[in-house]
Amino acid sequence: MSATDVIATNTTGLPVGTWKLDPTHSSASFAVKHMGVATFRGRFEKFDATLTVDESSAGLVGTVDPSSIVVKDENLQGHLGSPDFFDVERYPEITFRSASLRREGDEVIVDGELTIKGNTRAVEARGEIAGPAVTLGEVTKVGLTLETIVDRTEFGLNWNAPLPRGGFAVANAVKLTVELELIQG
Repeated sequence: MSATDVIATNTTGLPVGTWKLDPTHSSASFAVKHMGVATFRGRFEKFDATLTVDESSAGLVGTVDPSSIVVKDENLQGHLGSPDFFDVERYPEITFRSASLRREGDEVIVDGELTIKGNTRAVEARGEIAGPAVTLGEVTKVGLTLETIVDRTEFGLNWNAPLPRGGFAVANAVKLTVELELIQG
């Protein structure tokens, strides 16, 4: 594809085609309030996503390997893989499947189902799409950034510890963020 070629868009203005993950230039992360005073962040190293857009509809599917979690403390990393949190031995995959993907102005809204530890809940993620753009090597890519906030306890991630003067060690609200660079193909 050359810079003068045009990629068709569907009725919602999304670029038609199948777009596969460029894992080197993408990320999947989370952020949660810790000890009531700061935001704790972590990420997953192994994940996949595919955006499929035809003339009238669009879908996004994704998977995450929860055992690929990365945090700054090795002991915490082990605890997050245990039954208290992701229970990676029994539940080796987190999945997302969209029911609809649409644009409202410059914003992309994705409605779908997120499954963690066998618990499936409807979620709405919001963000932006960039491109398509012809990149180095004449590769056509789009960028998709999405965020949503979920209640971790709805997915069976229930561990917590009370603080000495009230409150809890870990908030229930968790922000999930994916920043995807997707290759046409």
